[in-house]
Amino acid sequence: MKRIVWIAAAALIAGGPALADNPKKGPRAYDVTITNITPGQTFTPILAATHKSSISFFKLGDQASPELAELAESGSTAGLEALLASAPNLVFDTAKTGGLLGPGESMTINIRAQGQFVQLSLAGMLIPTNDSFVAVSNMRLPNRSGVYTAIAYDAGSEFNDELCDNIPGPYCGGAGLSPGSGEGFVHVSSGVHGLADLDAGTFDWRNPVAYIEIRRAR
Repeated sequence: MKRIVWIAAAALIAGGPALADNPKKGPRAYDVTITNITPGQTFTPILAATHKSSISFFKLGDQASPELAELAESGSTAGLEALLASAPNLVFDTAKTGGLLGPGESMTINIRAQGQFVQLSLAGMLIPTNDSFVAVSNMRLPNRSGVYTAIAYDAGSEFNDELCDNIPGPYCGGAGLSPGSGEGFVHVSSGVHGLADLDAGTFDWRNPVAYIEIRRAR
């Protein structure tokens, strides 16, 4: 599990006290509602996990894992899901939104937490981009409820050429994974600049890109 490392924090507005560790209590369920607040970007299915504080999806400044690069370039969560499933001693539960999430739209997923597995991480690709993704960090779940915002990151695994041939999704319809590499490290995304096939006036954004509301269901 060395490839699952730190994930950069994106929780800007916290609500409520943190969930205390108590392995004797049964699992707690949370409803996590994600709202796309960009004017022109769409989110691919977003993968969320509850886990111990020692892991998460990436570390800013480090090279993205192949599983994260797959998510950021193609929108596929398959590799990251398999990686999380391989470590039940570190990961308690996973959940995923269904379908695409357009500007102004919301989706809710239900996820469980228990004992030391009280950290939440999530990630999903922004389309159309080469390898930008929305993420929330290794964030401790609230006891009852909380509201947060999330920013967009760049996996650094593909050059931001803004060519539709290298960008998947309904607008471009290009390749999900492209040959070559990008900047080589995970960093905050700089958005869309209108370099080739993408119009900056339509697809660019300013962080944050998502509004997230968490409520305890039981």
